[in-house]
Amino acid sequence: MKTKDDNIILKKSYDFAVRCVNLYKYLCNEKHDFVIGKQLMRSGTSVGANVKEAIRGASKADFIAKLNIALKEASESEFWIEVLRDTDYLSSQEAESMLCDCQEILKLLTSIVKSSKEKPIINCAL
Repeated sequence: MKTKDDNIILKKSYDFAVRCVNLYKYLCNEKHDFVIGKQLMRSGTSVGANVKEAIRGASKADFIAKLNIALKEASESEFWIEVLRDTDYLSSQEAESMLCDCQEILKLLTSIVKSSKEKPIINCAL
């Protein structure tokens, strides 16, 4: 069984989830924000959870469906990071780091979903 270190999207989405949780803790403790930060924490951690579920998908369709959910959650996370930046809860520099990670995940997920849809199903039954 491969570990998250062997799977780039699993590793990056996990690391992003950890960053979102840590950012939420910072926002609660330092900025006294509990609402927007919690929205980011929910969507940011959901990316990795859906990637993990996709890996265990029951079928190709299930795999693609879970990755599409992860893609939507990553897009939502990008939105919340931009809101936090534009309302000065995060500096531009802090937000850029998170946005770069999020956008990299969006690109990877988009590529994986696209290539998964193009690959034919191989029936190995003899």
